[in-house]
Amino acid sequence: MSDSRTVGRPRGSSRAMLEEAAAELFLEQTYAKTTVGDIARRAGVSRNTFFNYFTAKSDLLWVDVDAGLAALPGALAACDRAAPVTESVRQALLRVAAGFGPGRVPWALTQYELMATESELEASALARILVQVGLVHEFVGARQGSPLEGDLAGRAFSTAVVGAAAAAAREWAGAGVSRGVLTPYVDAAIAPVCAGFRPVLDA
Repeated sequence: MSDSRTVGRPRGSSRAMLEEAAAELFLEQTYAKTTVGDIARRAGVSRNTFFNYFTAKSDLLWVDVDAGLAALPGALAACDRAAPVTESVRQALLRVAAGFGPGRVPWALTQYELMATESELEASALARILVQVGLVHEFVGARQGSPLEGDLAGRAFSTAVVGAAAAAAREWAGAGVSRGVLTPYVDAAIAPVCAGFRPVLDA
């Protein structure tokens, strides 16, 4: 399909139409049976237009999550520099979690059984988790004034706290209509991690 059919369409509109088309098709015929071409045709754009917005089909599963995670660098930067580093990370992660609630639940995390995307979510989640681990580790290293290389405690803390937050998000998404807001789930998961590393990182 030629891009000439979509001349004049705002760029944001094309992206939104691709997201909507993907969600519909994943529910109708599962993720595995849906191709990039199918999504582009349903959205009324070309394959080239699809790749202007997404690098792979799996990116469409993470649209809402990626948008929320984009707040982490700013949340870390806004932390009180006088606060202990573990508390700063806790507060930053809670600020990110506050962006999700009953009115904003990523559909890919609640409809994965109907779309048959569980294995794909697990496979593509790792790269995103590692990015967040890297951001937290960099923040911890800067606050501690220590080099990232060889900073085993900082890396262990960053990996554990981000992993705990991810586990909390999955639990929250699976809790159904009674789930409420994400923040208390994340706090319950990461508070013990922060407390455990406090003697090491905040001494």
